[in-house]
Amino acid sequence: MYTAFASVYDKLMADVDYRAWAAFYQTLLTLYGLRAGKVCECACGTGSLTIPLSEMGYQMTGADLSEEMLFEASQKARKAGAMIPFVKQDMRQLRLHRQMDAVLCTCDGINYLPTPADVRQFFTAAWAAIRPGGALIFDASTPYKLAQVLGDNFVGDEMADIAYLWKNTYHPENGSVDMALSIFLRQAGETYERISEQQTQYSHPIEVYEALLHDAGFADVRVFGDGTFAPPAPTELRWHIAARKPALPES
Repeated sequence: MYTAFASVYDKLMADVDYRAWAAFYQTLLTLYGLRAGKVCECACGTGSLTIPLSEMGYQMTGADLSEEMLFEASQKARKAGAMIPFVKQDMRQLRLHRQMDAVLCTCDGINYLPTPADVRQFFTAAWAAIRPGGALIFDASTPYKLAQVLGDNFVGDEMADIAYLWKNTYHPENGSVDMALSIFLRQAGETYERISEQQTQYSHPIEVYEALLHDAGFADVRVFGDGTFAPPAPTELRWHIAARKPALPES
């Protein structure tokens, strides 16, 4: 996943307000009493949320399965003067050398886990990585979004030095979307380099996420809409879900 695509990912996502998104995560962390502390962001990609969260005072670690995305993230962090360790790890086997105050999974990262069993693995690994009293917070594109917005859709766009074609195929039997991207990078003259990328996202009902969180031992589970602290609407495009690892009983 995200091989040559990593080098152009930030250009394609240039219209996303990552600082506002990071500020929303900061507020979610604050709801669980985490105004500072050690935070691991899973599926961190090129670090577009990791770096601003670091600048907000969190001691960030970034984890991702793609070496190419992690390389881009480390370069960006270095330019920003941020000392952030980035590690190659599958979130389902998350292993950190110390417990975190919080684990995040942002930007639809959890939508790349195909089955509830994979989600369960991630929640179990996150539980082990979080200190008692800490929090797990993640966002997920909703089943409505995958079916009705991404669906069997085709889009394209052209910018000054890059163009792309994006074709989706929706599979109602398991709520997944196959995404085929063709990206064209302008070279010297009028030639283009083509980068092809195949991705699949999977959706799960909110009840599945909630049940699996409780099964893993989490409590105080809260579900919010897209960038809001209100309950999600039926046509919500993204859920933000937060849960706490209970604190140890006082002796």
